[in-house]
Amino acid sequence: MYTEVTNILNETQKVIKGKDDVVKKVLMSIFARGHILLDDVPGVGKTTLAVTLGKTLGLSYNRIQFTPDVLPSDIVGFSIYNKEKEAFVYMPGTVNDTNLLLADEINRTSSRTQAALLEAMEEKQVTVDGVVHPLKDPFIVIATQNQVGGAGTQMLPHAQLDRFLIKLAIGYPDRDSQMDIIRERQTRDPYAGVSQAISYDTLITLQDKCLAMTMKDEIVSYITDLAVSTREDPLTELGVSPRGAIAVSHMAKACAFVDGRDYVTAEDVREVFKDVCAHRILLSQKARAEGMTAGDVLDETLKKVKMPFSV
Repeated sequence: MYTEVTNILNETQKVIKGKDDVVKKVLMSIFARGHILLDDVPGVGKTTLAVTLGKTLGLSYNRIQFTPDVLPSDIVGFSIYNKEKEAFVYMPGTVNDTNLLLADEINRTSSRTQAALLEAMEEKQVTVDGVVHPLKDPFIVIATQNQVGGAGTQMLPHAQLDRFLIKLAIGYPDRDSQMDIIRERQTRDPYAGVSQAISYDTLITLQDKCLAMTMKDEIVSYITDLAVSTREDPLTELGVSPRGAIAVSHMAKACAFVDGRDYVTAEDVREVFKDVCAHRILLSQKARAEGMTAGDVLDETLKKVKMPFSV
């Protein structure tokens, strides 16, 4: 593992206890320049993880708490007439001038407001009144949504879900980690001991190195076979899209990169496959009737598709 990666993980673990695998995968997604959806019950540390990573990576950070009355203009900005200049002036929104956007409880706002994030997430720009406004590089969205409390929630459409590189659940901490959290949160700010682990320039360099890694054709073929298998599976109505297959390749590179290797293995693909693809497939009526989850179907896909053992 690279020294920079170790430093980031060490700083993050000062606040996030007992969730090393989740922290690692979120960091992998950031190295791969992808957006993250944290989907879990309230109070398990979704927002805490996002804030901690912002401090650790030294990124300009912004947060928006989604509610039903948040408007698309709050996200992308708007134009207002300036009498002195006798012209319309652009007023930036939440996505402007920030590297890391925490979209808190994204499922508690309207479909129009959710859709306002689409161009920003995919194109790294927003268009207001026909004028394009580029966003900062990198621009990463960490969105959270709760699995409970359905009143006032709006499910994310498939097109919006597809913009997230990975979808993760944090889960409850184990007993020892829970005790550590209680002890440390009695009198002090949990972020007080967190330091910036790397510079902005270093992060950009790490991202460039990550995505520039060479991937052998055997691995590309394996990813392709996995994606095609989900499309032909009678348990799915909608399989992994070409965008999803590309996402698997990016996360597999990030997995190898974080582990300190300069090559991707089939095990890297297997490690990230479900996190990248579970929110991208739609189950068939047959699968739903049998009580299967997206994870169950993807487990079967991993069993069916032959691994390239020579890689």
